[in-house]
Amino acid sequence: MESAGPAKARFFWTGATIVLLGVGTFRAAGWLFFLCLCTAVVTGALAVAGGRSLRAMIIAVLMTPAAGFRSLPWIKRGITAARRGGGGGGKGMRISATVAVSVALLFVFGSLFASADAAFADLVGKAVPDIDGGTVARWIFVFVVAAFALGSSAYLRAAPPDLSGLERPGKRRVARLEWAVPLMLLVLLFALFVAVQLTVLFGGSKHVLDTDGLTYAEYARGGFWQLLIVTGLTLVVLAGAARWAPRETKTDRMLIRGILGSLAVLTLVVVASATHRMDLYADTYGLTRLRLLVVICELWLGLVFLLILVAGIRLTGLWLPRAVVAAAVLALIGLSVANPDRLIADHNVTRFEQTGRIDTAYLSDLSADAVPALDRLTGKDRDCALAPLATDLEENQDDWRGWNLGRYQARDLLVHDPPHDNANCPGYYDLY
Repeated sequence: MESAGPAKARFFWTGATIVLLGVGTFRAAGWLFFLCLCTAVVTGALAVAGGRSLRAMIIAVLMTPAAGFRSLPWIKRGITAARRGGGGGGKGMRISATVAVSVALLFVFGSLFASADAAFADLVGKAVPDIDGGTVARWIFVFVVAAFALGSSAYLRAAPPDLSGLERPGKRRVARLEWAVPLMLLVLLFALFVAVQLTVLFGGSKHVLDTDGLTYAEYARGGFWQLLIVTGLTLVVLAGAARWAPRETKTDRMLIRGILGSLAVLTLVVVASATHRMDLYADTYGLTRLRLLVVICELWLGLVFLLILVAGIRLTGLWLPRAVVAAAVLALIGLSVANPDRLIADHNVTRFEQTGRIDTAYLSDLSADAVPALDRLTGKDRDCALAPLATDLEENQDDWRGWNLGRYQARDLLVHDPPHDNANCPGYYDLY
């Protein structure tokens, strides 16, 4: 029987999976739903397979597709056993006959009613999709994927994998000086770097303008890659030290807290610097999807190091891998709630009101979620930003199966004040 901790974790992963899959109903941004779908695959795997440590969680995600193939003979044996158990085959035939008769009755009488009344025919036309090769292929694909996922989930829940061997802490095989001396030198190097580079880290626009040949793009990108490299290496160092450093004595525990805590704090300074740089970048050149995702990534990495500090103070990190993944999932859900395409459009329209510079060509490539923000524009700018979106919404109508809140709200807004096609729209000029 599962303990309270793993059971609660499964409920969280299950709820997160449902929320992530539901994003496509409320947000029109395809790129956002793709990210949510990929993340839902991970959270769904953790919901059915479990896992607490990093190794166990990775194995849980990787074994889920394999479980789908292993479930095929398992399902076949179950069907065979049900038939041999007495009347299983006859019951299956009766269910199949019931379904066939129901479909036949609905088809015959529905066709007659549709031919007798135009209004009813229109209702049936909206409810029933057009049957063509593409539709049939899509149905078959969705059925196969859904059956594969359900079979994999049922198999893993019926025979849960034993991941306990992957969750035991590793043996600490290094002496105190063997890990403490290299990391203390690394802390001193970090401290020296931060002290020398304070102007670079927090110089802002003055540093950019005073440095020969340095542009905002170079300033922000340099901070971002610095963040990735430093953060990645520091995470590896912290993970190795936490796994192999001894902690039996009070001195050992003080060293772990002091050295690893200092590394985490110094890395947080770099995270703050990179976030500041990207904020300057967005204020100068406008906000884009990539820049917004970079900011979210930086904030998440900052939270990761705060969690590492907490784990270091408590000297226990069994909860840390799940907390890190959960933080990433919640960040993506929060981004979905914030409506990123509308957020981008709002930021750029506000910047246009302050500076007079706007890239309507880029904004017209956003999803229908951005329409309410772009409607703040006037004249040619409004037409250039909204006309492509209005055309797309007109040419790709939604039925009840593909209904989306973002597209519905955009259509409702544009029908009252439609934009006009404008051949003199500017191209991309404000991206870098």
